[in-house]
Amino acid sequence: MSRTETMGLTKRGTLQSSSCNRLMGRSESLKRDSVMSNGGSAKVRGSLERKKSKSFKEGESYPSWLITEAPGSIAAVRREQVAAQQALRKLKIAHYGRSKSTLTNFTSSKVVPLVHPSPHPHPQRCSFITPTSDPIYVAYHDEEWGVPVHDDKTLFELLTLSGAQVGSDWTSTLRKRHDFRKAFMEFEAEAVAKISEKEMNEISTEYKIEMSKVRGIVENATKILEIKKNFGSLEKYIWGFVNHKPISTNYKFGHKIPVKTSKSESISKDMVRRGFRYVGPTVVHSFMQAAGLTNDHLLTCYRHIPCTLFSTNP
Repeated sequence: MSRTETMGLTKRGTLQSSSCNRLMGRSESLKRDSVMSNGGSAKVRGSLERKKSKSFKEGESYPSWLITEAPGSIAAVRREQVAAQQALRKLKIAHYGRSKSTLTNFTSSKVVPLVHPSPHPHPQRCSFITPTSDPIYVAYHDEEWGVPVHDDKTLFELLTLSGAQVGSDWTSTLRKRHDFRKAFMEFEAEAVAKISEKEMNEISTEYKIEMSKVRGIVENATKILEIKKNFGSLEKYIWGFVNHKPISTNYKFGHKIPVKTSKSESISKDMVRRGFRYVGPTVVHSFMQAAGLTNDHLLTCYRHIPCTLFSTNP
């Protein structure tokens, strides 16, 4: 063999040996990485298992009172929120004409009213309340709608407003609420029943209320006086239809709320028989919602639970 061939074989063997060494080194490196990776995963997994075992024991049961009665529980916090909402409603109620009571009647040092009736700045309301709803309508929903009323003058007022919003809307009617109060002597039935034909014309002109509606309100006042003679009060007559206990519904969607019910139809039929005007089934159902004879707040509305509590604890 020549010297040239010998040198070529030696060089080729050296190259193959170098390649083999590099491959073996790379294989060992991959094995080390794999071992380290598996070891790290095992350590992390073991750490997680140890943390889980410290904070949670599988199969362990907890008594129900820890969930419903313990201080700081969801139920306890909710009870405190409802109590605060009720206190706030009482503090504001005089502003909306529900009662002549003043803030001094509700100066309990144990109650600290919330800035807003809900712990959230934007509480979830019934679906018919939208971001573009008039503030006066939102306030009516938040403070009055679904709250039981037992005052004869306020019942007369809400019956009148329910009839007045036919062909209009609640927002427009609520804006004229103070005009109605001035025109009809704060809904004192005895005084309204004495309004003469001339005074009716003046009221219609001054307050821009249809003459037919003015006359209907005066006639309703005379019928209320008859109701008081027979039943003792308008409150006893109206609430007698629901056995003196508000109806609490459980609607989940706004389109499920009916415009009239079998109960409103029966009340309407009796009132029409007695000579009342503007008391169709739809008007009566609207009146029942306004006066709290029925709680039609949606289950998702933050006012549903407080109004339900009014139903169970009048």
